[in-house]
Amino acid sequence: MDARAVADLRRLMEYEAARTAPPRDFPALPDLPGGRYTDPRFAALEKEQLWRRSWLLAGHLDELQRPGSFKLWDMAGQPIFLVHARSGEINAFYNTCSHRGAPVVTEATGRRARFTCKYHGWVYDDEGRLQSIRDAADFADLDFSCRSLRRVRCERHGKLVFVNFDEDAVPLAEWLGVIADEFAEFRFDATRLVDHHVWDLDCNWKIAMEANMEVYHVPNIHPTTVAVGLDHRRNVNSFYPHGHGRMIAPGWESAPPASNYRAAPVGGTARPEIAGVGEIGHTCTQSYNLFPNWVSPLGPTGYFVLNFWPNGIDKSKLEVWWFGPDWGEGPRPAYWADTITYLNSVLREDTEFGGWIQRSQESYGFKGVPLSYQEARIYHWHQAADALIGPERIPPELRVAPVIGADWIMPNDPRLDALAARAAA
Repeated sequence: MDARAVADLRRLMEYEAARTAPPRDFPALPDLPGGRYTDPRFAALEKEQLWRRSWLLAGHLDELQRPGSFKLWDMAGQPIFLVHARSGEINAFYNTCSHRGAPVVTEATGRRARFTCKYHGWVYDDEGRLQSIRDAADFADLDFSCRSLRRVRCERHGKLVFVNFDEDAVPLAEWLGVIADEFAEFRFDATRLVDHHVWDLDCNWKIAMEANMEVYHVPNIHPTTVAVGLDHRRNVNSFYPHGHGRMIAPGWESAPPASNYRAAPVGGTARPEIAGVGEIGHTCTQSYNLFPNWVSPLGPTGYFVLNFWPNGIDKSKLEVWWFGPDWGEGPRPAYWADTITYLNSVLREDTEFGGWIQRSQESYGFKGVPLSYQEARIYHWHQAADALIGPERIPPELRVAPVIGADWIMPNDPRLDALAARAAA
């Protein structure tokens, strides 16, 4: 992040702390229809349109280090597998044999040069091409060239592996846009996969995700954890194309060092940093939401990425990926255990309340969600969801009005224009 961007953010932090109302030109946000969290019609539209047409984090190169390494993946409801091909690329295929639809891979992870369907022994290479079949003479004129495994779009950002079920989707780099440049200092191309696990949650996936897309809840839900080290009144929200968003909130000047997990020693051991992280990354909570289901607070000594997945209307899964500086040979450093334990406790503060929210939203009394200016990234997400799904497909009572216009989408920011006008007056 260059000096001008840092200066603009510092000015915006003071603007946010001083304001007594939302920015003059910021639109009033209509209530979000409550059925977007509870109506099976909307859940079906998410399944058919949102999950099918978005870029989704599916893996990391540390899981697929050598040619032939593979992993199964079905977090989005489609059975696929990723494989590190001999070409050096990561390929993704539907885990569906082109003969009778049986799975080609049944182990969660492994390494092999060929993939053989256990049902009838059809064999495929790491490019998905059919190589051989049993009793070939009994298949008259079978054209191997059109019996390959079906590919899934698969592209990488650094060591992160994304998939998209839409063959016509824009490239991943275009989907990320300028956020890819902002990610550069956090070295997704060099950081190691520290840990990876999945939690089952008793709430709609958006309830869980949206708790990580605003800081309005921080004083109530995290009074002795996040609130101690984050000045929520100076939080700066920004909106990006494709429904992505960012929040940057400074730490309290009076906060004790131990309140900043990214900087404080753990067990008396200072942690190494990712080379190149700038001033904002060192002094602020710099968190991104990538449409549809990614939230990542980034820091100089390591960070986590949260992915939220539906598991029915009222159940979900929280997938947590931990990344840190390369520690060389041997097991991960001991300080990571304490760091992960602490931050898992913060995540539980959010997720345990999600079950209560789910039960309340299922009541006859829940009709809609009035969002504040502080929660506007949530509304921006819902606008993007409707645009991707297609408003014409959504029942009228479940739609959201697209009130956040292009003038609020990065690189545009009317708050900076107002500050410039004020300075010139």
